Amino acid sequence: MVQPSRQRLQVEGLWHRFGGNGAPWILQEIDLQLRERELVGLLGPSGCGKTSLLRLIVGFDRPARGRVLLDGQEVSSPTLLRPPERRNIGMVFQDDALFPHLSVWDNACFGMRPGQDCSRVRWLLELVGLAGLEKRYPHELSGGQRQRLALARALAPAPSLVLLDEPFSNLDVQVRLHLRSELPGVLARCGAAGLMVTHDPEEALAICDRVAVLNGGHLEQCAEPRQLVETPTTGFVASFVLQANLLPAQSVDEQTVCTPLGRLRCRSSATVVAADGPLQVLAGPEQLTLKPDDQGPGNVGGREFLGQVWLYRIQLGNLTLKLRQPLGNALRLHQRCLVAIDPTAELLLYPQRLPLILAEDAR
Repeated sequence: MVQPSRQRLQVEGLWHRFGGNGAPWILQEIDLQLRERELVGLLGPSGCGKTSLLRLIVGFDRPARGRVLLDGQEVSSPTLLRPPERRNIGMVFQDDALFPHLSVWDNACFGMRPGQDCSRVRWLLELVGLAGLEKRYPHELSGGQRQRLALARALAPAPSLVLLDEPFSNLDVQVRLHLRSELPGVLARCGAAGLMVTHDPEEALAICDRVAVLNGGHLEQCAEPRQLVETPTTGFVASFVLQANLLPAQSVDEQTVCTPLGRLRCRSSATVVAADGPLQVLAGPEQLTLKPDDQGPGNVGGREFLGQVWLYRIQLGNLTLKLRQPLGNALRLHQRCLVAIDPTAELLLYPQRLPLILAEDAR
């Protein structure tokens, strides 16, 4: 019989704010679990609460509500705060935070507890590709090697959980891609769970077992990468993870909504239901068309050459839209243009996630 993997981290109903009563909440009702050998990405824009959540997990701050459990033991609550050094958590920072006066070996051994077997350090250095470099100092290592050393140091005391705060953001592209592909295997070999903070959706989707998306202090969705891409539960998740456009929409009748790019109707017999919040239509960068037009309402605010397509940033009134276009459709910066919905596209209305197509009178 296969035994279920252990819960390494449990975050239950966590609320946090800086200051006393009346201060705005930084995090609200956060629930998150990590299993043994699981790597979870913590994804969101700057200021969404990612670092604040890490500080609560590691024990730098006390939550206003809720609790944190490590290996089934409560370590944080409004009335309890176990010190960080007693939580058996490893940390990997953005800037590696190595000691410049210590050798590779001494840096890797720094967090070891008295009496721990140092053969684990030798095994870890071999695992991360630093065997034979034990006598070197941090300034004698490349950026990738320094970050490998930081990971080995975090894993040396055999933590049950490793927190990684944008560990690859300071590395060049090739080194970053290589290191991030190795991370899940290294954590699995060590039996540790990992929680990795990133603002890069591609990075999170590429290597994580699950991805938790934060927005404004709320956990919008936590799911496996494929599920996150195929069935995003909110408009924010869809737009941030897929880098898609959100068009404001107004209900015209039970079957039709109006957007700045025209009228859309329900694909099936389903009806538009009034929502508490605003209606939004999700339109991918490939679902919009673009053509030059001297009298058009759009303006080319930016363009990027992506090898096989152009990525345009179009300013349309207060909206900024992203469009992927074939190389043959080359527009100049600041050129006036006309943006439209592809007649073959199927869009989604949020929050219902209702399939929509272009209305006949808008074609």
